[in-house]
Amino acid sequence: MISECGDTETQLQEIRARIDSIDDEILMLISQRAEVAKQVAKLKRGLAQDTSFYRPEREAQILRRIKTKNVGPLDAATVTRLFREIISACLKLEQSLRIAFLGPDGTFTQAAALKHFGHSVTTVPLATIADVFRDVESGSCNYGVVPIENSTEGVITHTLDMFLRSPLQICGEVSLRIHQHLLAAPNTELGQIKRIYSHPQSFAQCRDWLNQHTPSQAMRLSLGSNGEAAKLVKDGILGDAAIASEIAAELYGLKILAKNIEDEPSNTTRFLVIGVCDSLPSGKDKTSLLMACRNQSGGLHGLLTPFAQQGISMTRIESRPSRLNLWEYVFFVDFEGHRNDSKILLAFTELQQRASFFKVLGSYPIAG
Repeated sequence: MISECGDTETQLQEIRARIDSIDDEILMLISQRAEVAKQVAKLKRGLAQDTSFYRPEREAQILRRIKTKNVGPLDAATVTRLFREIISACLKLEQSLRIAFLGPDGTFTQAAALKHFGHSVTTVPLATIADVFRDVESGSCNYGVVPIENSTEGVITHTLDMFLRSPLQICGEVSLRIHQHLLAAPNTELGQIKRIYSHPQSFAQCRDWLNQHTPSQAMRLSLGSNGEAAKLVKDGILGDAAIASEIAAELYGLKILAKNIEDEPSNTTRFLVIGVCDSLPSGKDKTSLLMACRNQSGGLHGLLTPFAQQGISMTRIESRPSRLNLWEYVFFVDFEGHRNDSKILLAFTELQQRASFFKVLGSYPIAG
């Protein structure tokens, strides 16, 4: 028995020594990558024209290649997350990015921003979606992240409306699985709940659970974000609760009364990354645009025909009042491909002739 234990301990020491050696090699390679990133920054700063240090198409290509080459035992999501953080840290050596998001801290939008950019950026919480657009337009922040649609409750209309009047482009997208939790002060129990605070979308995503499990007299009070709700409950009174994320619970010192209370287990929200410019082709892209049809018979059919003629796959079409003329609607369209693709350029030529309003919002890598 002693001999066996001794053999096992010897094997463990050998394995640990090998791990230490591998860690040293990993550290050396990461340092080499960081030095190369500094060289890239130096070359870009020497260019005459303004140069963007953040290249969404390049990052998408790197992460796709890594996922393809990954042979395990770590899964693709884990490997992607590790390399995202390496890319984020190296990018900070080139340019320190400020990312605006719908705040306060602890919202799902902040989680989406960190998933897309990594944790080496500065996230800037703002009170409204309009504020996010405004800070990016003014140059106060380099990019912004805003919610656009939820798999359960559909499109976020405020974000769509902002694109009607903003010059910003879409340069990326993020898909985030949304797990909603009921939070309260540490001394609160479920039966004591009198007021529940959250964003209207969160209430909608958890409607059935709330009807079944919370006191019938509990009021549901809407706020601008679930992070704001958690922050309010932190300083609130007994009987207050919030629907928010696990990160918000940790951030504001709240107890999770119930986990994963969303009605749909696959509940997912899509977010858009907005900036001054869109992305160059990455090889697997999506394009978004706004268009309106003329007030005539078959107007919408005429707008959709160029997509069918060129074999372009549309992934979403959503209508919104134009706010310009009574009963006039603008259509928000997503489709596969980049705006520089030849077949899409042909479709655009046709659409510009048929549409009363036409605006390309940007091309960007499809979220992995």
